[in-house]
Amino acid sequence: MAGVKALRRIQIGAETVAGTGVAATTKWRGGGTIQDDLDLVFVEEDTGYIGGTDRTYIQKYGATLELDEVEATFEQLPYLGMMGIKSVTSGESDGAGDGKIWAFPLPTTSQNTIKTYTFEGGDDQQEEEFTYGYAESIKITGKAGEALKMSAVIKGRQVTASTFTGALSLPTVEEILFGKGALYIDAIGGTIGTTQKSNTLLAMEWTIKTGWQPVYTGDRLDLSFVKCVKPDAPLKITFEHDSTATAEIANWRAQTSRLLQLKWIGTAVGVGAAYSYKTFIINLAGRWQNFQKIDEIDGNDVITGTFMPRYNATAQRFAEMIVVNTLAALP
Repeated sequence: MAGVKALRRIQIGAETVAGTGVAATTKWRGGGTIQDDLDLVFVEEDTGYIGGTDRTYIQKYGATLELDEVEATFEQLPYLGMMGIKSVTSGESDGAGDGKIWAFPLPTTSQNTIKTYTFEGGDDQQEEEFTYGYAESIKITGKAGEALKMSAVIKGRQVTASTFTGALSLPTVEEILFGKGALYIDAIGGTIGTTQKSNTLLAMEWTIKTGWQPVYTGDRLDLSFVKCVKPDAPLKITFEHDSTATAEIANWRAQTSRLLQLKWIGTAVGVGAAYSYKTFIINLAGRWQNFQKIDEIDGNDVITGTFMPRYNATAQRFAEMIVVNTLAALP
């Protein structure tokens, strides 16, 4: 029977050895389909046939899976951190609390190590899969009155047809709500997350270009390994056109480095040493790259700035994503 969209699924499994396929252990609660990036070449030759011949060869294999934008959750956001920023062995216990801390700092003086995944995708007609799945880019967005959204571009090795790993249940997840967030901006020599800027944050867009890229060598036709050449993580924030916005515009013009934190909380996890709620945090040090001209939303004046994270020696910070949930290990 021909496949239908309602029966599509994405399943993933963490690889013990990068590129060695494993059975899936959980379902991704979102959408997306696998693109086979095999590079088929039609040979150009003078053989007396005006339309050419059917002589072909495959010179390179690859895979792309664009994970569609979906509501960001405390439970599945760490997968993107694992495959794009840094492999974390387990969620760190938060004292006597039930919270588990998953911290993903972007690299500074050396490359991080990431966790690669085997991806299964398709519908009720055919499953396809690939190994060595890693995140080329990650995007997290949010605006007032909605849940945060997450998406990513996953790359990997050769696509093959197979069958889905069976008997996987849907993981329980909790959405991250934009309205349960807070914005903090502090001096570069201060403590991040100290000075809250209330009633001004309207929207945000954090794009992490992880810096991981494939290396093709003479050993195989698909990628041999990946390396992190240069990560980048610009953050766009839409402010009310208020005193906070005008102060940060002044800091932009003065080329003043700043500490910026975005923090969202969820349900309670028990009082711990640092956290009492499920939490998602973006910590950045850097400078404003630009501010757009004044815009409006339904007659309300707003302004959008782009914050460019860069390592600052005073703060000893660059960029970091922290997720607190109740998972000691990812399923």
